Amino acid sequence: MIIVWIILWIIAIAFAVGVIAVLADAIGKKDSKHKPYGPYERFVKRGLDAFLATGALIVLSPVLLITAIMVRVKLGSPVLFTQERPGRDGKIFKLYKFRTMLPPKDGIIDPAQDAARLTPFGKKLRSTSLDELPELINMIKGDMAVVGPRPLLVQYLTRYNSHQARRHEVRPGFTGLAQVHGRNAISWEEKFDWDVKYVDHITFKGDVRIIMDTVKTVFKREGISAAGEATMGEFMGTEKN
Repeated sequence: MIIVWIILWIIAIAFAVGVIAVLADAIGKKDSKHKPYGPYERFVKRGLDAFLATGALIVLSPVLLITAIMVRVKLGSPVLFTQERPGRDGKIFKLYKFRTMLPPKDGIIDPAQDAARLTPFGKKLRSTSLDELPELINMIKGDMAVVGPRPLLVQYLTRYNSHQARRHEVRPGFTGLAQVHGRNAISWEEKFDWDVKYVDHITFKGDVRIIMDTVKTVFKREGISAAGEATMGEFMGTEKN
């Protein structure tokens, strides 16, 4: 009986957060070039994202706590890695993740040094996607969605061509089409093509399929890194359109 009450309370809290998220999104909505594909994207997706993220944050709180303790013991402070990333319409937000790397030398982040900074413990966190659980906070805040193009580095904004830049017409996601079609094992151009394809066809059925495929990908630990890279090489841009 107690378990039933706990589940009902979690659902009630998550539902309340979802309703608030929808209202806040409606009040703060600005004109955008992006036209929602259908009713799901227009009226349901934001509320459902907040509902799912809140429920997951509550249910997985023991996992987050244990992971945070492990990161503190293995890598020291800070436990969380925060970095500015571009979101919908290129708006900058602060992304939260568990730290998986040692601090960069001289405080300068160089992708070429990722392999040296990435620890065995960090690799395990990445292969299981546990390092990304703090992004649930970003989803509740409205910076991100459950499904959408992954949020990349700010400096990439000026390197996209017109086609690739369309990935920022929607909120970035915890997972997306590119993540279930190769993840870091495919080229940047292929990733962006998948991102734009998602932007143009956002449906409930599609999101459910992507979430299910993501679970399979995580368990199989596929596409964690690009060939010859610790994670993924830096995107230097392609021909402008």
